[in-house]
Amino acid sequence: MNEAFMRKAIELSIENVKNGGGPFGAVIVRGDEIIATGVNRVTANNDPTAHAEVSAIRAACERLGTFNLEGCEIYTSCEPCPMCLGAIYWAHLDKMYYGNTKHDAAEIGFDDSFIYEEIALTPEHRRLASCRLLGEEALKAFRLWTDKADKIEY
Repeated sequence: MNEAFMRKAIELSIENVKNGGGPFGAVIVRGDEIIATGVNRVTANNDPTAHAEVSAIRAACERLGTFNLEGCEIYTSCEPCPMCLGAIYWAHLDKMYYGNTKHDAAEIGFDDSFIYEEIALTPEHRRLASCRLLGEEALKAFRLWTDKADKIEY
């Protein structure tokens, strides 16, 4: 573990607060090289997905020309929210290091515990109203994908 990379993520989070963003920063590295960085720009960009980790993943994938970040690690100033944790898994990062915990984040108003609780529920019991619609029609795309010989799996 390279503490310099974590210090960079923390530095990014501090600078981002000073520049109108949220207190989160992330760094993606491969070996000893920083591939990409990201900061929280949710309110600055009016984008609820503009979290530090997602921004860093997008930048790293663009720089490396791939959707698979195997061989890379992420250093993030805070334990990721459910969305970012999902993105980290989908990106296939090898390892994650974090500074603040999700409990530290909750203490300053960034409490994601309700999302973890909602995920555990079946759709009909979640606070977000939802129902399945046109399931059979939607399955056409899945059948095409299943039969596609030249698909790139991820």
